[in-house]
Amino acid sequence: MYWGDGAAASEYPEERRPQKKHAIEIYSLHVDCKVTSRFAHTVVTSKIVNRANESREATFEVELPKTAFITNFSMSIDGKVYPGIIKEKASAQKEYDTAVLRGQSAGLVKITGRKLEQFHMSVSIAAASKVTFELTYEELLKRQLGKFELLIKVRPRQLVKHFQIDVHIFEPQGIRFLETDSTFMTNELTEALTKVQNETKAHILFKPTVDQQKINPELDETLLNGDFVVRYDVKRGATAGDIQIVNGYFVHYFAPHEMPVFPKNVIFLIDRSGSMAGRKIEQTKAALLKILQDLRPEDHFSFITFNSRVAEWRSSLLQATAENMANAAGFVQTLSASGGTDINRALLTAVSVLDKAKRLPKSSVSMIILLTDGQPTSGESNVEVIQENIQKAVNGKYALFCLGFGFDVSYKFLEKMALSNGGIARRIYENADAALQLQGFYQEVATPILRKIEMQYPENAIEGLTKNNFKLFFEGSEIIVSGKISNELDLFFLPLQHASDLTLKEEANVKEKEQVFQNQSYIFGNFIERLWAYLTIQQLLEKSISAQAEDQKTLEAQALELSLRYSFVTPLTSMVVTKPADQQQTELANKPTEAGKWGIEHSFPVGGKCFLLFQWRISIIFSNAKRKKSSWWLFYRAKYLRFGKICEAKHKR
Repeated sequence: MYWGDGAAASEYPEERRPQKKHAIEIYSLHVDCKVTSRFAHTVVTSKIVNRANESREATFEVELPKTAFITNFSMSIDGKVYPGIIKEKASAQKEYDTAVLRGQSAGLVKITGRKLEQFHMSVSIAAASKVTFELTYEELLKRQLGKFELLIKVRPRQLVKHFQIDVHIFEPQGIRFLETDSTFMTNELTEALTKVQNETKAHILFKPTVDQQKINPELDETLLNGDFVVRYDVKRGATAGDIQIVNGYFVHYFAPHEMPVFPKNVIFLIDRSGSMAGRKIEQTKAALLKILQDLRPEDHFSFITFNSRVAEWRSSLLQATAENMANAAGFVQTLSASGGTDINRALLTAVSVLDKAKRLPKSSVSMIILLTDGQPTSGESNVEVIQENIQKAVNGKYALFCLGFGFDVSYKFLEKMALSNGGIARRIYENADAALQLQGFYQEVATPILRKIEMQYPENAIEGLTKNNFKLFFEGSEIIVSGKISNELDLFFLPLQHASDLTLKEEANVKEKEQVFQNQSYIFGNFIERLWAYLTIQQLLEKSISAQAEDQKTLEAQALELSLRYSFVTPLTSMVVTKPADQQQTELANKPTEAGKWGIEHSFPVGGKCFLLFQWRISIIFSNAKRKKSSWWLFYRAKYLRFGKICEAKHKR
């Protein structure tokens, strides 16, 4: 998070920018987060005063998790409130286009890293005036490797008189463990951190004084620059999960533990085309060597590498014996990069190897893990044909996980292919820790403990049920199902079945469950209803990625209706923020997606490749142009709008 005078931000390196008496002073900053049964509701409030004797620009930046939906934003200038209004994206875009033609700012939200996206707002305030910014966002915390993680990015860039982070957690199942972590914590700052915890509740307070925030007593420089993280997990019994009910909506959490792990049959499909040369291939090799050590003795594995040609390390899968893993490690060390990228033939070869595999454990899980950094350039290059070929070959038998290395990949292509074949896609960022990212992903899918899970609920009594069938469940994760109870139910009875012919049953008294959340001051509204809407929107959008055109329209229409009803900024909606009349009046907040690096992205073909053009660059050209209606300006304005429509149509296809 950054709040302050935007003009000063670029004058010095971020880490050692000299402090001065700030003309734009942040005198209060409060992050208030309430986590109720994994659903987090965060409000960031910043109060700023202009101590200069002239108008100055105040900037408000918040880095929030990619998985979060913004639900509200407002700024109050000398008592007058300027709210953000959430609208259908097409409607909001019209207002945005008009603003761009006047030379005004483009998007308010952009992706800033693998976990975060940034909300940015600037406004000019008069001498001695005050402005209060308030941003609200919500997210459902996802359990990974046995824990939930709440991430708060802290970066005020100046000392703040009243700085405070409050995190309230309520978990009716009971809190099994709770820890905090920070990239900027010192002994002095540790004294400003307090934790209070009982069986089901916890309160974490971080409230450093101005002196505690200083790098050293002699300099007015702030230590607060980095991540503030809360991690926890809940208690679980050997049951079919935990059911919670509020105002007619229910949520069912299921995460069994201490269950036997299915053996894996895994093919690592590694891109060794020319674009992987250098650091990428070295990081891939380092990750594979570590992953080999994590294979279990009962697992079977093999490698297939590809560039313009496809090469099998072995003609069949091998058991993860010490000898086979040593041979595999030797092979990994020899990998080098050159040539094109034949993704289609590589994937079909991997499926064929699994189809022909013999003597594999009877109850085992087969998967393909694809790592690539580019577009298909050899063999079949039409991504739609490739997707059809792979889906037909896999035919629901195996799970396909697609890892896209860097930003030259077509992430949309990989994501659709993975979701169509029972897996997920993940972007690997080209940072120094790329090898750790690869290992981290493997750890998430390394321990399958359930297959073909079906969550069953009372017939004719549930509406709007979220996804209740799951192909695989991995140890350390969690299944969440939510819905609306349509009829009067006294007893909530549900069986849970999976492919091992094991049936678990759970019974819940509706009135007793509803009592759990009565009269709790830290519960925010109808949180289970909002959780249900959040989860439903996420799943509709995910389903639409691999759906046919007509089905895609229906799914997106349903997601749009819920986004507007519950005021979520999603990929289908935008928030329009109107500033005071004497300033650039209209700003637009879009939800970025991983398939499009920024909230607003267009593409056009050049020489067979796809290059990106960001609208904010175009808007800079317009804002620097003379505002008179010259023939030059009108010509390029018309060209820009026409270009945007062409690219928008191409992007949708």
